[in-house]
Amino acid sequence: MTQTIPTDLPWPRTVIVIHPRERRSKCSVEPLRGNSDYLFTTFPNPVPIDLSNYVQLGIGGPILSADDNDKGLLLLDGTWKRAAQMLPFYSHVPVRSLPPVRTAYPRKSEIFEDPEDGLATIEALFAALKQLNRPTTGLLDQYYWKSRFLELNGWNDQ
Repeated sequence: MTQTIPTDLPWPRTVIVIHPRERRSKCSVEPLRGNSDYLFTTFPNPVPIDLSNYVQLGIGGPILSADDNDKGLLLLDGTWKRAAQMLPFYSHVPVRSLPPVRTAYPRKSEIFEDPEDGLATIEALFAALKQLNRPTTGLLDQYYWKSRFLELNGWNDQ
């Protein structure tokens, strides 16, 4: 059963689906737990809210735009391989891509190649919020590579 959860936001709150094998100690969005603007759920548990007014951040979709201002964001959090395993369960949620954004997260996969335009989940969330002109204050405060990420993308004013 899905539910509507009241929020003070003028858009639906962000849903973050975490792969169960994702290590919380390495999870870039972990500091957001407990913040009412974000709903965390663990895959494969169903998302407890209606996702019909959501877009999913991903690669290969149209660029996130002002047309998406009233939409909620869905993020799948895990390694690229694990996120790909979750994708079929959310195929009903339209994918939106980000304009070019450079990652500061040091990726070292020895098993497979990460997508060239791949970002850490917190970086993708930050970039999406910037693209939609939503607040980002404090979002990166606990992100180890915050300064480098902001510098790489010309967002030094944060």
